[in-house]
Amino acid sequence: MTNPGSLKVTTPSDREIVMTRVFDAPRTLVWEAITTPALLKRWLGGMPGWTMTVCEMDLRVGGTYRYEWRKDDGTVMGMGGVLREVVAPERMTATELFDQSWYPGEGLVTQVLTEQGGKTTITMTLRYESKEARDTVVKSGATSGVEMSYARLAELLAGAQAAGTR
Repeated sequence: MTNPGSLKVTTPSDREIVMTRVFDAPRTLVWEAITTPALLKRWLGGMPGWTMTVCEMDLRVGGTYRYEWRKDDGTVMGMGGVLREVVAPERMTATELFDQSWYPGEGLVTQVLTEQGGKTTITMTLRYESKEARDTVVKSGATSGVEMSYARLAELLAGAQAAGTR
């Protein structure tokens, strides 16, 4: 099993990126943090200098989500998609399409949460329409943004657990 705190990134096929990380928290708490807009805004910030300004999610099959970030210089980055599968607290699949098309086509993101010994592993599989799209994402540094966001998620989860035990 992967150690808590380390992001493992693989490219198992020409069109996929798989990112795996273990969190020291129960699956129900992790699920809440990845599906509740008020909590998402606290950790899903990506790179330094960016702030999440819009976070909306209709958590049901066929529901949509919308995220927007604003950079300190005023640049806005937005994305959204449609939820194709929602199985609380273990699995969610959604399309991914950025407003500024920086990779060709649409992505499909599947997040699977598994719990063992009070720790939860998130396995996020991103599937793209082409090898070119996958390679563009790999070269973009997107995995660094995920790693930073997941570090903030780990802090949020630790704080939530500490508050719950008092």
